[in-house]
Amino acid sequence: MIQIEIDEGSGFCFGVTTAIKKAEEELAQGTTLYCLGDIVHNGMECERLRQMGLITINHDDLRELHDVKVLLRAHGEPPETYELARRNNIEIIDATCPVVLQLQKRIKRQYEAGDGQIVIFGKKGHAEVLGLVGQTQSNAIVIESFDEVTTLDFSRDIYLYSQTTKSLDEFHRIIDYIQSHISPEATFKSFDTICRSVANRMPNISQFATKHDLILFVCGRKSSNGKVLFNECLRVNPNSHLIEDPQEIEPAWLDGIQTVGICGATSTPRWLMEQCRDAIQQTR
Repeated sequence: MIQIEIDEGSGFCFGVTTAIKKAEEELAQGTTLYCLGDIVHNGMECERLRQMGLITINHDDLRELHDVKVLLRAHGEPPETYELARRNNIEIIDATCPVVLQLQKRIKRQYEAGDGQIVIFGKKGHAEVLGLVGQTQSNAIVIESFDEVTTLDFSRDIYLYSQTTKSLDEFHRIIDYIQSHISPEATFKSFDTICRSVANRMPNISQFATKHDLILFVCGRKSSNGKVLFNECLRVNPNSHLIEDPQEIEPAWLDGIQTVGICGATSTPRWLMEQCRDAIQQTR
């Protein structure tokens, strides 16, 4: 009989849990509630909330809305979103993660302080990164990976921040490179703004993945955090598969397997990992 373990450290982070709880509370009161973007990068959870009444919109839709309630998800938004809401008499239910909110404020203060390059290590176009860049009137430089650090101007001051869910190891590589190339006349400061509730999952999930014959990493394919964590699973256990739901489990994967580990991203609901466990049990 196959043994199945669900990773206790996987599942929603604090920011996502708070956003979903706020949405559920509003919907329970019968409120018509809009959400700017997918509330979480997980299609199954988004569908569950849609059935409860949550209406997902984009920024173009927001411009057409007036006198409604709109939830801002954990990723955060740039200042112009708040200004648009004010003009259109939209009530904001702000579920921006406190960690992201603090980061936005720090970047805004640095930008208002004067010269220098504000550099954000993050995924271009990601909702959180758009909110961070918005604090600088779109003047911040975004680098997605270590390879892009060479594009910076090392003769000018550099202030380095990070998207909260990026790799801590890669962030430190970027810091080391800048420190060794920055002009003696220029200032370099780095601010470790990576969320520890995410960063600490890397060593934990690595240890979890080594314990099992097969790893099922349950996660929406839009999740940046999920890609990072899944790649770590794959690195330590080549028999790892990324799936979005139980229907994607291939029966052949279970042949000759004694132990299965089920884990996921900060955007993966616990109930979905449990569904995957149940699906395996029903096939054996």
